[in-house]
Amino acid sequence: MNSNYYAILMAGGVGSRFWPISTQDFPKQFHDMLGTGDTLVQKTFKRLSKLIPKENIFILTNAIYKDLVFQQLPGVTERQVLLEPAMRNTAPCILYASLKIQKENPEAVMIVAPSDHWIEDEEKFTKNVQQAFNFCEAHDALMTLGIQPSFPNTGFGYIEYEKESKEAIKPVQQFREKPDYETAKSFINQGNFLWNAGIFMWSVKSVIRAFQFHQPQLFQLFEKGINLYNTTDEDLFIAENYAKSENISVDYAIMESSENVYVLPAEFDWNDLGTWGSLYDQLEKDQNQNAVVNARTLTEGASGNMIRTKGDKIVVVDGLKDYIIVDKDEVLLIFPKSKEQDIKQVLQKVKDKFGNQNG
Repeated sequence: MNSNYYAILMAGGVGSRFWPISTQDFPKQFHDMLGTGDTLVQKTFKRLSKLIPKENIFILTNAIYKDLVFQQLPGVTERQVLLEPAMRNTAPCILYASLKIQKENPEAVMIVAPSDHWIEDEEKFTKNVQQAFNFCEAHDALMTLGIQPSFPNTGFGYIEYEKESKEAIKPVQQFREKPDYETAKSFINQGNFLWNAGIFMWSVKSVIRAFQFHQPQLFQLFEKGINLYNTTDEDLFIAENYAKSENISVDYAIMESSENVYVLPAEFDWNDLGTWGSLYDQLEKDQNQNAVVNARTLTEGASGNMIRTKGDKIVVVDGLKDYIIVDKDEVLLIFPKSKEQDIKQVLQKVKDKFGNQNG
């Protein structure tokens, strides 16, 4: 394997739309959401390790998830786990990790990959990442993998690339915010729009140069610790300085304002597993189009439901259609799939009424 290849595996999110399974103390990336035997973070680590040396895969997560990371990825070392003492979105943690990696290996090229995506064809994923790495080694480029849209989704941002480009890797014209339905339809009809999956590739030289130019204050904050990274004094520096950083995504920080941005339309199928409905789409269904994880079910006049319990619990459902039915310890959720985007707000109402221990 190429020792210049690195990965930053992003595993710090809360995944509140997967409540009650995903909670602040035990978020979705540490659950086996699809019943495959691997949690999402384990599945992502294995996928990345097909191309990248395992010791070069860094896990970025919140400090409160440190124990979960070491339990689920027992082969990783302290060096590989970067802990955010405060939640500050993706730009600060990516810059921090990039400076660490550059100090260790100035020739590094890297991928930033969320831990909660579902990718079925891992061979095509590896092929596309290799293409991107080859490009980033030869060019000063900030790259992303874009997903071919299969319908006018209003829940994703979009990437508009140069329509006249005949190359496999295409210059990006602009990033577009999550659209309304009519705008999303027009994007798809134009034929040069891709879903933004939040998967990025670049050399450490290119990404640090971009931060230095577009985010000088953020760069200066983390650059102050350069002599301490990869030493015993690193943790203290991060503890004292991390929370001072701006709360900003890497998209806003560098991607949308840079001119050397490219996209490779991905060949693999992809699901961001952001909601119970997206999980339902990935799972096998019974004869009535119910998707079931862990439960043993008896259904009458029930169809299109997402049903999940612990263990082999028997679940009897009569007359419900297109519902989310999730049983976890002291919480039972029965909620229409059509309103799944509201689960985040429902969780807040539950916390307000019953306390934080339920979320």
